[in-house]
Amino acid sequence: MNAPTALKEFLDAQEKKTLLRFLTCGSVDDGKSTLIGRLLYDTKLLFEDTLASLEKDSKKFGTDGDNIDFALLVDGLEAEREQGITIDVAYRFFATDKRKFIVADTPGHEQYTRNMATGASNSDLAVILIDARKGVLVQSRRHAYIASLLGIRHVVLAVNKIDLVDYSQKVFDDIVADFRAFSAKLGFVTEVAIPLSARYGINVMEKSAETPWYQGTSLLEHLETVDVDAALTDKPFRLPVQWVNRPNLDFRGFSGTIAGGRVKPGDTVVVAKSGKASTVTRIVTQDGDLPEAVAGDAITLTLADEVDISRGDVLAAPDARPAVSSQFAAHLLWMAEEELLPGRQYLMKVGTAMVPAQMSALKYKVDVNTLEHMAGKTLALNEVGYGNFSTAQPLVFDPYRDNRDTGGFILIDRFTNATVAAGMIDFSLMRATNVHWQALDVNKDARAAMKGQRPVILWFTGLSGSGKSTIANLVEKKLAAEGKHTSLLDGDNVRHGLNRDLGFTDADRVENIRRVGEVAKLFVDSGTIVLTAFISPFRSERRMVREVVGAGEFVEVFVDTPIEVCMQRDPKGLYEKAKAGKIKNFTGIDSPYEAPEVAELNIKTVTGDTEIHAQRIVDYLRDRGYLG
Repeated sequence: MNAPTALKEFLDAQEKKTLLRFLTCGSVDDGKSTLIGRLLYDTKLLFEDTLASLEKDSKKFGTDGDNIDFALLVDGLEAEREQGITIDVAYRFFATDKRKFIVADTPGHEQYTRNMATGASNSDLAVILIDARKGVLVQSRRHAYIASLLGIRHVVLAVNKIDLVDYSQKVFDDIVADFRAFSAKLGFVTEVAIPLSARYGINVMEKSAETPWYQGTSLLEHLETVDVDAALTDKPFRLPVQWVNRPNLDFRGFSGTIAGGRVKPGDTVVVAKSGKASTVTRIVTQDGDLPEAVAGDAITLTLADEVDISRGDVLAAPDARPAVSSQFAAHLLWMAEEELLPGRQYLMKVGTAMVPAQMSALKYKVDVNTLEHMAGKTLALNEVGYGNFSTAQPLVFDPYRDNRDTGGFILIDRFTNATVAAGMIDFSLMRATNVHWQALDVNKDARAAMKGQRPVILWFTGLSGSGKSTIANLVEKKLAAEGKHTSLLDGDNVRHGLNRDLGFTDADRVENIRRVGEVAKLFVDSGTIVLTAFISPFRSERRMVREVVGAGEFVEVFVDTPIEVCMQRDPKGLYEKAKAGKIKNFTGIDSPYEAPEVAELNIKTVTGDTEIHAQRIVDYLRDRGYLG
């Protein structure tokens, strides 16, 4: 057989093999990296130069004397090698005669739980390693729970370092019983326990004589035969539109990767949001048109009709449409150092769609050791919670348990663009689908015309003692003298009624501003000029209020007074109490104030008097037509 023919046959054989994506996880020093290194070594997928480098690194960084330290094959970062820990997620490919594999080596430290979650989100099976000497640890439970939460339904409990407990069956049985008492609530479809030693290859590639009491298969044999097919091709058709392909006037296609089901020319599909239907005319790929495409295929569909479709839309089967809602319940894994604040706006990305969103209510946090539900107002790094979410526009989704691609989302910080959380949608909230805007005959423009003015929010922000309330009060008096319709919402006053149930934690401050913003919007809808005087220390919440009203209906007034001056004034004695520790979470002392980056008006109260400042604000309104 000539070389080209042999190569073609080899490639054809590889293409027909199934692919298993799995991850190794568990606590620190359980041997995750060593196990992957052993698999790569024993499947003979290492080049000679890699082996030579491994032998050299083992002498410098290794932990097994003169022997090869297999962990160094995947711990690629210098910091990982020096500390002997895994920090980042490392992906490796290997293959046997029966199957291809992509394995993710994930960190064991709690502080890198978010990295482990990243690996789990793309995996079909989890190998949870447990040190036979230590048993089931907190991090073992944490990783098992997160694996379950992220949709993994197949688990291998790898009791590693069995050689260090004299291959004891009792130790193995006790660990398995302990783990299964916890995992019984997690809904795994398969759960196979294997005693092994990654360092010495015991029960890794084949059954070993050292554990005659173990009647199961080796790890590799199980990985080669376990059936993890999620049957995505049997699920309803879903195509999140990534791009509208319009190379010329004669072609208009909708590109994306199929997230579920199958499609062929002649099938009817609908745009999930609008319900508009059309017929598939072609399935276009770089290699030519296809007679059929299935889940996982990257394609471009052309339709028989001119249907309004854009990036973020989802094409779906007409008889099994996904949910379309702006409110839903979901689990959330928080992945940022700065805590989650319910009510704060983030960007939510579901499939190819991205919209502003917020957690409207945190129902509970999950104790990953016991799976018990705990009360809480915020989520800290690596904590898991469950709550209700609200989005600025309706989103298309399936429950995460039905489709990981259309039911998973990430949250993005609007200022840093950092990914701060991963979420799994549970179900749509009923009130999201049966509550609709009521059309009103007398609208905002009509109310404003009756008052002879344009509605606006004058949002005064600044430190305590800067003079916000004083200036806002004087501005309202001047407007009232001109016969204008106004209302003033003051920070202290609303805490006697509307917000009397709120404290001064960051989470309560966010909710305080959210409520005030909604009330201020109602005043704007009534045609009123509304003034608000709040410290409102966070830019994200001030931006949130700006975005709930129309263009030109929010004017930020930064009462710019240095904290030293505010502390000298201290009209209520609050700074002295805060410095003495009698008041917690006080802005400027033990809670931050984020000054506006670009406010419409910047009022420096160190110079000039309140009369001049107030008149400047009134003149601003008059010059821009707010006073009629």
